[in-house]
Amino acid sequence: MTRADHQILLITACIFCLMLPVTGMVPVFAELTSGRYSGLPIFDKHLFMSANMVGALLFVPVAGVLSDRLGHRRFMIAGAFAVNAAALWMMQGDWSYPLYLGLRFIEGCAHITSLSLLMTLAMDQARHVGSGRSMGLTGMALTLGVALGAPVGGIVGETDALDVFFYGAFLMGALAILSGVLLRDLPEGMSRPGLHGLASSLIRTRLLAVPYAFTFVDRLTVGFIVSTLSLYMGSVLGFGPREIGIAMMLFMLPFAVLTFPSALLARRFDPFAMMLTGSFLYGLVLMGMGFSDVESIDGLMLAGGVVAALMFAPSLVMVTRLADPLNRATAMAGFNLAGSLGFLLGPLLGGTLLSIFSGMTDNPYGPTFLVAGMLEIGCVLLFLPWLRNSRTP
Repeated sequence: MTRADHQILLITACIFCLMLPVTGMVPVFAELTSGRYSGLPIFDKHLFMSANMVGALLFVPVAGVLSDRLGHRRFMIAGAFAVNAAALWMMQGDWSYPLYLGLRFIEGCAHITSLSLLMTLAMDQARHVGSGRSMGLTGMALTLGVALGAPVGGIVGETDALDVFFYGAFLMGALAILSGVLLRDLPEGMSRPGLHGLASSLIRTRLLAVPYAFTFVDRLTVGFIVSTLSLYMGSVLGFGPREIGIAMMLFMLPFAVLTFPSALLARRFDPFAMMLTGSFLYGLVLMGMGFSDVESIDGLMLAGGVVAALMFAPSLVMVTRLADPLNRATAMAGFNLAGSLGFLLGPLLGGTLLSIFSGMTDNPYGPTFLVAGMLEIGCVLLFLPWLRNSRTP
């Protein structure tokens, strides 16, 4: 096994562990919000899922530009892990709700910095192990961490929801030490572009807007799933934290397992066409989630996970192929920035639509998820002419 292989495996292990505390909060979402702060309106509950994305949205471009300019990824990753650990530890405290959200904001800054730069390190290794393999393993680690984080969070937080913060802080602290010791940066002596050079390079690769647009809409709908669908399962279907975690795993496990083979397929087939197909099918599944019952929700979650892999892995491969070698961190930061913006708006839009439809229908979740699915399908229709005019953007 080569040094590049060792680095890819280490990077994927770090990404997998990084995602566990984030999705571990989903099954205990109600307990971490209204359970700690009684009387919270629905919209304010959704702010908990959006606060960390505000931090990600504001900080990820800064982290990407600094990393490309300075060439230092390892110590930025280790530092971000340490800040993440501190924020999670402090969230166990008895704070006011605005300060509680402030800690979520800091956690989001640290989380997205680690994630984006770890994915950039995987891009750095793509020339040695191939873009399909490096991005496939990276995407699989990310989605597998999300998949297992939900059921683990449901189990850990079943007795006390704050245990998710305790164990998450311990894990992030361990990763801060391991990443600082074992990860490796770009080769010494590689030229570093200035800010003007970075901006010019991104302008030349404006086709990156395609995977950026899709990850924005995809992550917006994920925001629906982790917040609005979680509330639907708890309030309408009567699921507890463990059942919600298992349902989330049914979505994320096939997503994780199929991400790697989907990335390998993107080496042989047009990744853009794969992304369009997966997004269209995902939109259809999403539209049905708000009308599901206890018997049908498992099948919908499984189907959603399968088609989600078909759209996610090709977008990562496209970013790797289109990015200039001198601005990989900035290009990946743009990808994560678009995703963070989508995830930020997803819970907020879900809360707003629920508030609107609550006075119009007995099942406000139905039309809410119809809107979410139509947004996904609308993105496909918007970019469909690109498929006819160009085989691969």
